[in-house]
Amino acid sequence: MRGVLSDRMGAALLMAPLLLFLVPAYAWPFLGVVKWSFTLPTPGLGQYEALLTDDLVQSVFIRTLRIAAIVTVVSVAAAYAITVVWVRGSPAQRLIAEFCILVPFWISVLTRAFGWVALLSNRGLINTWLQSIGFISEPLTLVRNEFGVVVGMTHFLIPFAVFPLASAMRSLDDRVLLAARGLGSSRMRTFWTVFVPMTRSGIIGSALIVFVFSLGFFVTPAILGGGRSVMIAELIYLRIFQSPDWGLGAAISVVLVLFVGALMALLFRYVRPKQLI
Repeated sequence: MRGVLSDRMGAALLMAPLLLFLVPAYAWPFLGVVKWSFTLPTPGLGQYEALLTDDLVQSVFIRTLRIAAIVTVVSVAAAYAITVVWVRGSPAQRLIAEFCILVPFWISVLTRAFGWVALLSNRGLINTWLQSIGFISEPLTLVRNEFGVVVGMTHFLIPFAVFPLASAMRSLDDRVLLAARGLGSSRMRTFWTVFVPMTRSGIIGSALIVFVFSLGFFVTPAILGGGRSVMIAELIYLRIFQSPDWGLGAAISVVLVLFVGALMALLFRYVRPKQLI
């Protein structure tokens, strides 16, 4: 009993400096935003009522959830395939997969976004090449729409989805897979009926992490969306810095933070913390 208490006290002491930093750096400013949402431009719940009645705000919320859902599905699926190679491939395959996972972290999100603009724009490399081989006569509209936003966000978020999946896959007992093969199961059947279900917690963790990141994306949608696929973070920026409508921007921020907080609670409720590392 004393050992448990001492461990908890030690953990609390280790967490204390972090909490002392988070309270003034995040909690106190957020309380100021909450105050704005109830007091600007006039005191009351008018800004929260606007969230339920403003067609623009509702359409942006729906678009954000739709894009986040698409990005989550595509990112987790791609990350799962990469992680399988990284964890269970040959040494050469693992090296290539690790290179593909780690190199994107060395490139800033702004650089990646403009790189995709260079690839997907009307005079970009993809359209130029397709026109040169006669596959298309007019350039495809690949940017300044939701497609470009999804591509850019997916490219950025795949590495973040890999690590929870890798943790779940590395925790598997290979003897279970060998037992399934020994009972006559094919490789494909073993993969879908044994391997994938046993990594379910990693899939859930990756999906929640990617979805939460997607909700707050700003730079990539702003550049690749070109103002035509505005997401919630960009709407907050517009309301705060360009309208200016600080009260409505603050209300949107509060709702977004509460929604993300609920998702994070689900993450730590259904996924063991060690599987996120």
